[in-house]
Amino acid sequence: MAHIRYVTVSNVATSTRSMRALIATLVVGVFAPILDTTMLTIAVHTLVLDLRADIATIQWVSTSYLLALVVSIPLCGWLDARLGGRRLWVAALVVFAVGSALCAASWSPVSLIVFRTLQGAAAGVLMTNMQTIAVRAAGGGSVARVTAALGVPIALGPLIGPVVGGALLHWADWRWMFAINVPLCLLAVVAALRVLPDDAPTSAVPPLDRTGLALLAPGIVLTFYGLAELAERGTSGVLLLFVASGAALIAAFGVHAARVGDRALVRVRLVRIPTVAASTLASLAVGGALMGTMFLMPLYWQTVRGDGALATALLLAPQAVGAFVPRFFVGGLVDRFGPRPVAVSAIALMAAATVPFAFVTAGTSPVVLALVLFARGLGLGAVLVPILSSAYTGLSRDQFPHASMFTRGAQQLGGAIGVAAVAVVLHAGLAHGPAEAALHPAFWVMAAVTVLGVVPALRLPGRADRTG
Repeated sequence: MAHIRYVTVSNVATSTRSMRALIATLVVGVFAPILDTTMLTIAVHTLVLDLRADIATIQWVSTSYLLALVVSIPLCGWLDARLGGRRLWVAALVVFAVGSALCAASWSPVSLIVFRTLQGAAAGVLMTNMQTIAVRAAGGGSVARVTAALGVPIALGPLIGPVVGGALLHWADWRWMFAINVPLCLLAVVAALRVLPDDAPTSAVPPLDRTGLALLAPGIVLTFYGLAELAERGTSGVLLLFVASGAALIAAFGVHAARVGDRALVRVRLVRIPTVAASTLASLAVGGALMGTMFLMPLYWQTVRGDGALATALLLAPQAVGAFVPRFFVGGLVDRFGPRPVAVSAIALMAAATVPFAFVTAGTSPVVLALVLFARGLGLGAVLVPILSSAYTGLSRDQFPHASMFTRGAQQLGGAIGVAAVAVVLHAGLAHGPAEAALHPAFWVMAAVTVLGVVPALRLPGRADRTG
């Protein structure tokens, strides 16, 4: 069977030492938004009291961030072409730092929501641009190893964020949860200016696809807002109309993008490439499995077992530890065996470690659950590396940002769908029984969603070309 080369580029790969410095720089840059997101999950009650608002209003602190994040992702390709990778990276860091400082100085719920929107837009650019910069620098090297290294802050975020957030709430107040981002971003800016290659665009910048943006931006907002509210409130005709309208606008964008080709805001024609299509669909399924289960697990500890927010974060730590461990070897496994077997094995492990939660009770041993969570974390830590690295197979440098947008956007969409799906199942179960019984079918749904990821994962490449 013919071997497959994962990435085809014209430049020589960055040296190993320079590559390590570049990855460290990118990791520092994305650590602030990841830390910010995970810290805020335990601050809702504090914000309600301090800002004298209700939970529905404070929920928009997270919703506005999510909407801005997902809307910014489709702009990354055009911004990268216009500014270049390093300039876009530094600009996004500055915007995130400014947004964080403004959040820390917020005087009302509305001001905090507005400033969180600014943060979210910058975070979407950072999370998407990170992969593009690294893959370009890797050249003909191991994209899987690079992807594994970039996943370190994502794996550590759920472990460190709630603990740091809890400490700040205990010893200071919620404003420091935002203020702490400013020095982190400044450090990341200095590192980026010293380490990242100056890849300013040398060719003519394509015009902004205004028609595509006019279709896609409201389509994304309506879809994600509808899904988020479905997760919060349960099934509603109005919310389903929002989701349907958003999906129609996104479909209209797809028709428009197919017609204008490379001038589109997002090059949808790339999904005709089997590896891009498989990576996108696998990212969609894994995103649903990841976020849907993350939504359910804290509910088990808090509603069934009666644990507090910080205790829940600590009890979930084994999963975060498990997700960190594969970062040391999964890149080598992908290089040796190819993305397909690694992705399928990781998905199978995730599914198997989700099933036990469909049987948990208030008296289930925490030790047993810790072992199950650690195993599930191993799958989580390994699954995205083969999926994301496969997306760049055979693409040119100017197509990298669009591949990054496909996989990042699919993860976000899958996450929103997953949370909405299990929330609807959970709401229905709570209407007829206790929380413990209602959680069981929701976890079965998550196990099924995880298994669905095997289908596109089987379309990923097999063994890699190890000849260079």
